[in-house]
Amino acid sequence: MADWEPKYNAQPQNGFRNKIESKLWVGKPDTLKRRRRVQTHFTNSTLRVSQRSASTFAFAASITEDYLQSIQLKESSMSAITEELNEIFAIPPINELPPDVSGELQSICRLHSISPKELSYKWESYSMKMGSEQTTLDLPTARAFKKDLQEIVEREARSKSHMRSADRRGAYATPRNAAKGGDAFGMLDSITPVKRSTAGSNKRKAPFETPSVPKSSKADGMSSPSDGRSLPSRTDQNGNQSVAFVERQNPGQFIESLNGHLDVHEPPIAPYPESRVKLTANTDLKKFRYRPMAMHLSEASEVLDDRIDEFQSLIQSHHNLDDSAFGNAAAQGTNRIVAVGRIASDSSEGKLNAASMVLEMSRRTGAGLRVPLKAESVSYEFFPGQIVAVRGINASGDYFSVDEVFDIPLLSLAASQQSTIDSLNERLGVTEEEDHNMPSKALNVITGSGPYTADDNLAFEPLNTLCQKAEESCADMLILIGPFLDTEHPLLASGDFDLPNDPSIEPDRATLVDAFRLLIAKPLQALSKAIPSITIVCIPSTRDVMNKHVSWPQDNLPGKKLGLPKQAKMVSNPVTVSINEIVVGISAQDVLYELRREEVVVGNKQGREGNLLARLPRHLIEQRHFFPLYPPVDRTLLPKPGTEEGIAVGMPMDVSYLKLGEWLEVRPDMLIQPSALPQFAKVVENVLIVNPGPLSKRKGAGTFAQMTIYPRKLTEQERRENKPVANKLFERARVDVVRI
Repeated sequence: MADWEPKYNAQPQNGFRNKIESKLWVGKPDTLKRRRRVQTHFTNSTLRVSQRSASTFAFAASITEDYLQSIQLKESSMSAITEELNEIFAIPPINELPPDVSGELQSICRLHSISPKELSYKWESYSMKMGSEQTTLDLPTARAFKKDLQEIVEREARSKSHMRSADRRGAYATPRNAAKGGDAFGMLDSITPVKRSTAGSNKRKAPFETPSVPKSSKADGMSSPSDGRSLPSRTDQNGNQSVAFVERQNPGQFIESLNGHLDVHEPPIAPYPESRVKLTANTDLKKFRYRPMAMHLSEASEVLDDRIDEFQSLIQSHHNLDDSAFGNAAAQGTNRIVAVGRIASDSSEGKLNAASMVLEMSRRTGAGLRVPLKAESVSYEFFPGQIVAVRGINASGDYFSVDEVFDIPLLSLAASQQSTIDSLNERLGVTEEEDHNMPSKALNVITGSGPYTADDNLAFEPLNTLCQKAEESCADMLILIGPFLDTEHPLLASGDFDLPNDPSIEPDRATLVDAFRLLIAKPLQALSKAIPSITIVCIPSTRDVMNKHVSWPQDNLPGKKLGLPKQAKMVSNPVTVSINEIVVGISAQDVLYELRREEVVVGNKQGREGNLLARLPRHLIEQRHFFPLYPPVDRTLLPKPGTEEGIAVGMPMDVSYLKLGEWLEVRPDMLIQPSALPQFAKVVENVLIVNPGPLSKRKGAGTFAQMTIYPRKLTEQERRENKPVANKLFERARVDVVRI
């Protein structure tokens, strides 16, 4: 080969091409500058290779022209995309997006290979997901939007990869149906009905589509369980299938009755012309309108400390103890002292037991220290969060040995002025002495607790039946305790269900407010029209999807937009109200179930009270609180709901506002405490405790409570003394727990 012949092969050509290409895409997007830079580079390159070959120069020139043409095409395309983005996203009077925002949007279009029109759909979906219809499109928002799209793509990729790996693992595995007693390879599917599983769904939703909303059904009224509002009948682990509400057994049967010697309320021939109930809220409802999920540790610590110090003052006054009798249980000493503190566990996991029990003292009396408790010599019931006063000694400095547990003084009984009782009896129609014992003069109160429909449908048949019962018996008051629209309901949790037909609702724009208005408010409106004198009280739950206040203590439901009748009164959770002269405490949180799980009995296995259902409410009375348990039970340990997640909502407690759950001044005459424990009605420390049970169980019908409250009769001696008299509700009230 001659010395003057070009000494190069394909590799130098590619290297030369890459070098030119890199120069084309460096610098500002100005065509003229890029052209000059490329030409300059090309000239210098030509000088270096002029001694090689003229063909090399022609090859480089053709490459340069091709890339310049591609630049022009891309610039024209980007210009068109920019104009389209400005047309879609620019809000008048602004006609052009800022360059940085436009650059981010163009980057998204290139990255995901989508058009500006498709990008606008994804932006609308993102704006709705962020909870604002007027999301400002600026540079931080555009970057967050880009990051969100990328995360969704990555999640889909991981999900598909997991499904492919699962398919590969199960390609030659024995079918799971064989282990469950079914046919191994599905050969009987064509001749036997198939039950669809609700654990997962094969329906794929678009990654950026607007979340699905309830659609309005084309059928009038309540649809049957076979339509879109219902799930197929399911079978639990024990092989028990859900029972249709119309096929329930023994409706109207009395499960338990308290004061059965009293007659049931006798309804009048016609509804009462005016309400016989005077409802007064003894709780400051405005205090419940605090900002949830904004708890400060310092405030929570002060609330917990103040509760210990308050109980120490009560115990000192009640038992006539000197200041010198109290001491620090964590300090070593040879003298017997009295220590007041909160029961806690030395471990954050597991159930409290006698070996893990510690006493937590306040910062004022014990510097906030914890000391192990040895309480084998006493018979008592303990639970986390309980405030106790114990006498003992800490001789070794390692633990506090307890030899006595002080009784905590109870609040005084509720009492009323005689003039108030006379005026309220007159409101009930009592004019003569014999009227006090007439069932027609008694107050008729019906109480129901959610859930109000089974897990396989949203027909709310138990609620409609309860409203019919209230109408037939001409109830004076209907107390409804949440949850109403339950977050643990499988259909509500999935968001895929139909609603009854309503001309005021657009099928594709239905909201949960519309669902509440059609499913809950509609039967209450019909009841209010039939009995205008009725009073309805609604207490929310932390499981209600309609309440934005998610923590306990909880603000009331927004009654104005839910379409409830004027007879419906929305109160907080918990709440203390007066029904005429009767003081009633109501809480929707199932504290009895959690106390049952966390309680530890030391000494006598039965404790001070052998009856569990009487012992658990006693804790509430002694602790003067609707929820004295602290911390609440882990929600993963609570009964599992039927949702896909399978985890209960639990107790979202706001410790800074625990004082809103305290009982003030007096013991309530009646405590309504719904629970998953067996329904009951008992008298504990002169307080009437009622657990109506859920109106609907997950797979069948539930129960409710009906109370017949006779007027308070004043004796001659009480009239002579002319003093406030105790209400004594437990003597003159009949409570029946009834199957719906």
